[in-house]
Amino acid sequence: MSKTLVQPIGQKRLTNVAVVRLKKHGMRFEIACYKNKVLSWRSGVEKDLDEVLQSQTVYSNVSKGVLAKSKELIMAFGSDDHSKICLEILEKGELQVAGKERESQLSSQFRDIATIVMQKTINQETQRPYTISMIERLMHEIHYAVDPHNSSKKQALEVIRELQKHFPIKRSPMRLQLTVPEKNAPPLIEKLSTWNAHIVSREDSGNQLTLVCEMDPGFFRDCDSLVRNCQGRLEILAVSVHFEGDAHVDNYDDQDKATLSSTKESDSPSSLTERLQQHAISERPASREKSEDQVKQQRCGTCNAFVGDSKQYRDHFKSEWHKHNLRRKTRQLPPLTKEECETDVEVGDPNSDLKDYSF
Repeated sequence: MSKTLVQPIGQKRLTNVAVVRLKKHGMRFEIACYKNKVLSWRSGVEKDLDEVLQSQTVYSNVSKGVLAKSKELIMAFGSDDHSKICLEILEKGELQVAGKERESQLSSQFRDIATIVMQKTINQETQRPYTISMIERLMHEIHYAVDPHNSSKKQALEVIRELQKHFPIKRSPMRLQLTVPEKNAPPLIEKLSTWNAHIVSREDSGNQLTLVCEMDPGFFRDCDSLVRNCQGRLEILAVSVHFEGDAHVDNYDDQDKATLSSTKESDSPSSLTERLQQHAISERPASREKSEDQVKQQRCGTCNAFVGDSKQYRDHFKSEWHKHNLRRKTRQLPPLTKEECETDVEVGDPNSDLKDYSF
């Protein structure tokens, strides 16, 4: 006999239920779990089964509250023990999520893939990493679709291979320190030249040769096995190497010299840079003072005037000038300046204020 979940009519049903579904032998079995707990259980974060399952009961339809028959459970699982069957469904079943929740998961995984690609790649021309927004735009241009069943790292490597076909992008090299006996060094050096590895430094200490090189991560496994065969030692100094630091004006001195030689041959790029810096320093205090004055001034909309800082602004609301303009505003009259307000007869005559009101 089926058991129905009775809920109030005015509420949405199964708002806090995540359904895990498993099809076996042509029959459908479902269990009711708590949201955001199924993935925690599968990743090993959550250990308590009671925190994952709402009830250790196997359903054929959770939304309607229809329980699975014992005959069907024995036919599909060889047992009617609900606890063991719930564990199997929880491990092998498919998690049913709503459209917005699935879209949120895919967008989050898309962002993770873009982050990994950004960390592992550089621009071939500038040797600098791409920004994450640029990586996402390139992924949209190649129409990459996220696979929720594969890991983000595996998909990131696929994205890098696909982007290399269309854009100037390459894997950022790894920086390794190789220490091998000097007698076994020639085959290693020959292999490094075959891999187009860049040797940063070379140091001979006794019978040992120490090399610091940058190479493509795709040859890391081959390099590791070769160093082991040479009875050496490999150490990773940096997983990703890219050009660091901001671009400076001095990098473009040659271009400035070429453009300015036709106009002023006596001006060198270094002197031009110094004058530009002095000009920026001289303009900076004036612009700062101007911005500070604009920040300090508070404007009263009733009096249509700037009245000073925040303290003066509060005091202005208690002044006769503001009160008088407020009365004029109720009569749809234009506001007066402070000098005009002081010369006005209404400010000096307190009894005239009573004429504006009817008691």
